Amino acid sequence: MTEVSVAELKRRRDAHEPLVLLDVREPDEIATASVDGATLIPMGEIPARASELPTDVPILVLCHSGGRSARVTGYLNANGFPNAVNVAGGIDAWSVEIDPSVPRY
Repeated sequence: MTEVSVAELKRRRDAHEPLVLLDVREPDEIATASVDGATLIPMGEIPARASELPTDVPILVLCHSGGRSARVTGYLNANGFPNAVNVAGGIDAWSVEIDPSVPRY
């Protein structure tokens, strides 16, 4: 499984590269802190909703700190989404390194 840093995520978004930022946290977490433009599918819903995701563009998977997103990335890679990668450190790293206006929890 491949990982990208939050700095790489920001660089790719700033460059307007085609990608899907997939946030796999729960609704209450997303209500607390989020990254604009993310596709929101909680981890437990991924198997039932994977068909909503594209297979032809990179999917960068985000959670709170990187654990859930790593598991989801592995699942996606094994199920027809070879372009899925984990965002190391999750939204917590995003808040610390990229956008301190995003609340930490």
